[in-house]
Amino acid sequence: MSAIDATDGTEIEASSNSGTKHRRDSTILNPRSYLTADLWKQAPVLKGSTKFEPLPDTKNILITGGAGFIACWFVRHLTLTYPDSYNVVSFDKLDYCASLNNTRILDDCPNFTFEQGDITSPADVKRCLRKHKIDTIFHFAAQSHVDLSFGNSYQFTQANVYGTHVLLERAREHGINRFIHISTDEVYGDVPKGAADLSETSILAPTNPYSASKAAAEMMVSAYRSSFKLPLITVRSNNVYGPHQFPEKIIPKFIMLLQRKRKLLVHGDGSPTRRYVYAGDIVNALDTILHKGTIGQIYNIATQDEISNMEICSKLLTLFGFPHDSPEDLQKWVQYTEDRPFNDQRYATDGAKLAALGWTPKMDFDEGLQLTVDWYRRFGESWWGDIGRVLTSFPVVEGTEIWTKEEHEALPSDEELGLEDNRTMWTKRALNNLQASGGTI
Repeated sequence: MSAIDATDGTEIEASSNSGTKHRRDSTILNPRSYLTADLWKQAPVLKGSTKFEPLPDTKNILITGGAGFIACWFVRHLTLTYPDSYNVVSFDKLDYCASLNNTRILDDCPNFTFEQGDITSPADVKRCLRKHKIDTIFHFAAQSHVDLSFGNSYQFTQANVYGTHVLLERAREHGINRFIHISTDEVYGDVPKGAADLSETSILAPTNPYSASKAAAEMMVSAYRSSFKLPLITVRSNNVYGPHQFPEKIIPKFIMLLQRKRKLLVHGDGSPTRRYVYAGDIVNALDTILHKGTIGQIYNIATQDEISNMEICSKLLTLFGFPHDSPEDLQKWVQYTEDRPFNDQRYATDGAKLAALGWTPKMDFDEGLQLTVDWYRRFGESWWGDIGRVLTSFPVVEGTEIWTKEEHEALPSDEELGLEDNRTMWTKRALNNLQASGGTI
C-alpha cells in the first residue's frame, strides 16, 4: 500500500525523535525546518504606527505566543518602536501554526530575545520570568481555531485555561507590574441581528469549546485580580486579519485556495458575519492599552467592519479576477461544506471605552484585504512549510501533525495497532476513503 503524496510529491513522516507518535501520511509542521534567510529577509517588516512616552515602571516585557500571528506583530512593534526603553522576550513553544520567520528579522536587535517554552510548564515560565527579570506580561498564547475545538477540545482547556493559570500563579509569585490578558469577543456569544453592541460589562455566554475555554481563562484572571490584587487588564478583540496569520483561518485559507485555483470551502450557507480588525490596528490598540489603560479594566477592541463569509468570498474572487456574478460562475469557485456543530451568526461589541483612550481603527477593510492578499501571494506557500492538508475542510491537528478529516477518521486505534507497533499503517477503510476522494491532497 503506497503512502499519499504530499503537495510537493514527497512522503512526509515524523522523525523518530520528534516526540510525536510515528504515523504515516500526515504533515509534520516543524517551525525550525523551513527557516531560510532568503524568505524572511525579503518580507516587509510590519508593525503598528503608535508611539507613546515609555512607562517608567516597565522595562522587560514577556510576550507569550510571540512566534504566532497577532503576537509577532506586537513583538516587532515594541522591539522596533521602543529600542532604548523596552526589552522584549518572545516566549513560544513553536507549535504547528508558529513560525520563527515571523520574528527572525529582530535577532540582531539588542532588546529582543526568543525563548522556547510552554505556558503549561510552570518550570519553563518561572525560569523565563527570573532570567529576564520580567515586569510586564502580554499573554497571547492560546489554541484559537474554533473548528479544531470541536474535535480535540482537551488541548484547548489545557492551553487556554491551565496555561493561563500557570502564568497567573507564576506572575503572582514573581511579582509583576502589569499583566495584559488577550481574550476574544467570542466569550460574549451570539449577538442577534439588530441587537445593541455589547459592552465590557455584558454577560459572558460562550457557545463553543474554544470560546468556553477563553471565558474560563477570564474567570481565572478575574479571581487572581480579586484574590491576589494582581495588576491585570483584559482585552477582548474582534476577529483579526492580515499578513502572518496561519492559513487555517478563513481569510488566509481562502487566499491560498484561490492561489492554487481551488474552490473556497464555505461552512453551511456562508451567512454568519464577523467584525474584522487589521493586525496593524490591533497592535496600535494594545500599545494604547499598555501606555494609557487602567489596571483592573476590560477593553473591547472593536470595529464596524462586519463582513459575512460569502462577502469575503466575493471580495477575494474580485481581487483574484475570477468571475463570480452568475450562479454558474460562483459554483466554479465555491463549495459548500458541512457547518460547524454550532456556528454563532454574529458578534458585535462596543469599543467606546477604548476609543476614549484615543484609539480608532485606521485601516479600511478593502485596503487591508488587498495588502493581505499581496503578502500571501508572495510568501504564503513557503512561510509555514507544507500547508496542503491545512487547506482542506476541517483538518485535524495533534501537536505538530496534521491530517485531513478523512485520513484521521481512518486511522486505526492503538488497540488495532498493538502496543509493540511503533507506526500507524493504513486500514482498508482508509484506502477506500482516499481512493473515493481521488487519492491525493
